[in-house]
Amino acid sequence: MKKTMLLMMSAAMFGGLVVLGGAKSLGWLNSAASSNFAPQSNQSVHLAHFTGTADPYSMNFTTAAQKTLPVVVNIQSAVRMRDQGSFPDNGGGFDLQNIPEPFRQFFGPRMFQQPQPDARDKNDNIRMGTGSGVIISPDGYIVTNNHVVAGADELSVTLSDKRTFKAKVIGTDPSTDLGLLKIDASSLPFVNFSNSDAVEVGEWVLAVGNPFDLTSTVTAGIISAKGRDIHILQDQAPIESFIQTDAAINPGNSGGALVNLNGDLIGINSAIASPTGAYAGYGFAIPSNIVAKVVEDLKTYGVAQRGYLGVVIREVNSELAKEKDLGVTQGAYVDSLSEKGAAELAGIRKGDVLIKIDETPVLSSSDVLELVGRHRPGDKLHVRVLRGATERDFTVTLRNREGNTDIVKKTELSGTLALLGADLQTLSEKEARQLDIPGGVKITHLGRGRLSNQTDIETGFVILKVDGQPVKTVEDFTKALSGKEGGVMLEGIYPNRPGTFYYAFGMQ
Repeated sequence: MKKTMLLMMSAAMFGGLVVLGGAKSLGWLNSAASSNFAPQSNQSVHLAHFTGTADPYSMNFTTAAQKTLPVVVNIQSAVRMRDQGSFPDNGGGFDLQNIPEPFRQFFGPRMFQQPQPDARDKNDNIRMGTGSGVIISPDGYIVTNNHVVAGADELSVTLSDKRTFKAKVIGTDPSTDLGLLKIDASSLPFVNFSNSDAVEVGEWVLAVGNPFDLTSTVTAGIISAKGRDIHILQDQAPIESFIQTDAAINPGNSGGALVNLNGDLIGINSAIASPTGAYAGYGFAIPSNIVAKVVEDLKTYGVAQRGYLGVVIREVNSELAKEKDLGVTQGAYVDSLSEKGAAELAGIRKGDVLIKIDETPVLSSSDVLELVGRHRPGDKLHVRVLRGATERDFTVTLRNREGNTDIVKKTELSGTLALLGADLQTLSEKEARQLDIPGGVKITHLGRGRLSNQTDIETGFVILKVDGQPVKTVEDFTKALSGKEGGVMLEGIYPNRPGTFYYAFGMQ
């Protein structure tokens, strides 16, 4: 019996030693504080969307934030608002106090009696707005959104060190929603531009700005998508090819910086998509390559230079591909061409599919807008199209909106329209005959500016007279406003409403 027990104990001890040895060789024996779920030193663990080579556990955003915070500014815009009245017989709204003297006799003296001002009145006629901007040069040039500065009577810029400067608008471009400001300062920190074409979906980014007037706010996220066309810009020929990010962007972030982890600019924050008006996970930024081109135009020419292909395009998808028997499901379908436009003169036809521009693949219509939007009139583009089953290459010389290759110069017209916040169009002879008028100027779009701030004028209004002087063309309109100071009265009609309407606004 003792011998048997001794043999059993020996076998048990031997088996235990075997198990312990095996466990050690397999790495099961660690300190008592270790967990089976803790990563081991010989395992490779990566955070989702991390594209760098550094240890992901030690990764932080402090370097990018420290580089970007000093170059992002707070912009305050002040717009002088005026009390509005309406002409009792026709409902046309205008500012009674700004009607020029020669016209006051038609309205009677009581219409112009001023209420006694009080402290509240002095504040109520000024509307304040806030946004962000990014310093792009040491001598005080600042890029921001057009919608941050359009129509402002005064602009002030506050730097990260709390210094405040009055700002001058060098130029704006509603088609890209960009504006360029200048402050009288030197030796300022400034941002470095990065190549937005090289940005990849999933890449980490920071958004820096002043949401809800909370200065110097940094949020982090990733690039969610590229080339987004969200139909938010109301210009006649908008360029929308936004970078989408989930970094939190809120009201006040407009004009702020979207940067990579090196602190280099990849976009200017411009818009959010939200059912509530606050952040809901979708922010949009203008790519830095577009920003760089527009800024250079505004500095050099005072106005953005826009090259046009002269085509109307539709985005190719499976339905269009099936309908037109295209053979591809990506690209931009040429739906029509401008007569003697750049594309037609180069040999491109209706029904062609744009598939490549300057060796860059065209996957959507927004790609075409962005790639062409980086160029000026007279620039040449190499365009590849799919015609039937054959690919063809063309060299296209871009033209301006007037149909030639000249550089567009900043004129009094562009400055006046920017001040008013309106796009105007001379009525065609056919339209004038239909309205039974000798001619006029139609408002095709209203943005922020004197007209929307000081009157209740609406898109579609046809201007017939400026301070009693007949106008038939946009050039007539501009000449009528040349050198004007103080109040101006517009007289005109709406095509689908009876009566004559009057609107008055101030030029200063």
